[in-house]
Amino acid sequence: MNEQQFSAIKWYFVSFITFSIWSLLLWQYSHGGVPSHYFLQRADMPELSNWWGALLLPVLTWLAMARIQKRLFMPATTPATKDIRLLTIQVLLSFIIALCYGAILSLAFFTGNAAVSAVMFPAILFFALFFRVYRAEFILGLILGMSITFGAVLPTIFATLIALASAVVYFSVRFIYAQIKNITANKQVS
Repeated sequence: MNEQQFSAIKWYFVSFITFSIWSLLLWQYSHGGVPSHYFLQRADMPELSNWWGALLLPVLTWLAMARIQKRLFMPATTPATKDIRLLTIQVLLSFIIALCYGAILSLAFFTGNAAVSAVMFPAILFFALFFRVYRAEFILGLILGMSITFGAVLPTIFATLIALASAVVYFSVRFIYAQIKNITANKQVS
């Protein structure tokens, strides 16, 4: 796959997301109205309509696909270290895993299974020890997986906080590991 082919895929995917969210919103509108959600499920907090998803999801999809495109097609330091096909498969699998993760979280919330939600939230930070959960494909998958149940705004806020926390966890662990490795290497030299 080259960059021009990826650009075409990006347009198709953004169009698909736009069509999907508008179809869902129009269906909701014609079947009792478009739902709204409150922050922290409290009526005294601001109410957010699912209509915001009509604007937010296509924009987020475009931005995430642009970030992925930039990462896939930026010049590598050495040609042997960059395999576009492998990176594309990794991005696709990451997106699908995050999409399923968000859908399971939404389903657990919808069915009132708080125990599953309580386990899955901290599990994301555990995964951040080993994977770059802050990347665009993970965040977009999580938002899309949760958006049918919660609309687009609340999952976007949640995913942003998760991305920040997971980046802190990921880079902190890598920093601590590098420092320990430096200390042990310096002790062996001495």
